[in-house]
Amino acid sequence: MRILRKYTNRRLYDTSRSCYITLEDVKQLVLSQENFQVQDSKTGADLTRNILLQIISEQEALGHGTLLTNQVLQQLIRFYGDSMQGMMSQYLEQSIATFIDQQERIREQMQNMIGATNPLNMMNKIADQNMAMWNIFTPPGSENPAEAANQDAAKEKPKEDE
Repeated sequence: MRILRKYTNRRLYDTSRSCYITLEDVKQLVLSQENFQVQDSKTGADLTRNILLQIISEQEALGHGTLLTNQVLQQLIRFYGDSMQGMMSQYLEQSIATFIDQQERIREQMQNMIGATNPLNMMNKIADQNMAMWNIFTPPGSENPAEAANQDAAKEKPKEDE
């Protein structure tokens, strides 16, 4: 297990690499699934949760979408001190573990729902659906909108021998 030490100046020191690191570096350790523990440099107390919460807080503040809405955070706060707190902790941990186990299957299902692994295929499918909708509103015997658009484009295109 990799040991990180937190000093009173709030800096983090990676004992395995013998250098100071940032919260972004710690985030990369999490993403690479590397086991680590953050210890207070003086007392040796485990500060890992505090650092992880700080990373989550910074990610939430960036505004690139959120995992923890205000409502979810308020509900979590209400569980502190409640007799169900222990059960809620286990429930959240098991729910996230189950979600991670199912994540690949969920991605495959989402791809199937979209019908494309390629954004161009998805755009073509959307365009086809839009044309089908226009065709529904085209009165019988009138020009097909797609054909009319193609004819208009051909009329506007200058001939090469002119």
